[in-house]
Amino acid sequence: MQTSLISFGYKHGLPLDADVVLDCRFLPNPHWVPELRALTGLDGPVREYVLGRQETGEFVDRVDGLLRFLLPHFLTEGKSYLAIAVGCTGGRHRSVAVVEELATRLRADGHGLSVFHRDIDR
Repeated sequence: MQTSLISFGYKHGLPLDADVVLDCRFLPNPHWVPELRALTGLDGPVREYVLGRQETGEFVDRVDGLLRFLLPHFLTEGKSYLAIAVGCTGGRHRSVAVVEELATRLRADGHGLSVFHRDIDR
């Protein structure tokens, strides 16, 4: 099964091909921190800001558990493609950091997947 993790910004619309959509706009937004605004979720300071929060850790743990449950069942059901989208307001900070963390965890368990940050350059 080809699995994709997609970060996106709600202000640019939902990804049309997403099978599962998760919202991380409840997490503190690095956009409002002047020294982080120009950076993205691929940059260390933003990743530390987002992933260092207790609520982010709990969110990522819960989503990781959900995906570990879902992926084998989708595979058994014969699904050949699964797109999981994680959104924040602009698609540059929170969703990017969360998708990267989820990808790291899932790859460590042997899941092959692709990562796409749709709105990171907007």
